[in-house]
Amino acid sequence: MKPVRFLGSSQSDLKEFPANARRIAGYQLSRLQQGIEPTDWKPMPSVGKGVYEIRIHEECEFRVFYVTKHADAIFVLHAFRKKTQQTRKADIELGKQRLKELGG
Repeated sequence: MKPVRFLGSSQSDLKEFPANARRIAGYQLSRLQQGIEPTDWKPMPSVGKGVYEIRIHEECEFRVFYVTKHADAIFVLHAFRKKTQQTRKADIELGKQRLKELGG
């Protein structure tokens, strides 16, 4: 089972999600660890090759950017509350920056 590694503030950001959104994110990440796709996800080529997002629909929208292409771990790049229909440029840029730090 691949470990989950959090980059930057992504772990503390995830801990700021409401309890049910946090629980759903944890469940989806555990599915990834088992080699199973999350139940609601999409590719994020605007962030980088091999980057995906977990989509969480609760009282509002939450997203978790992640990368699974590395053999040693699943890397969480960014976790945030989505406030508009389109993903904010700042969130995309932060995901790109953390991917670059990872060497991707």
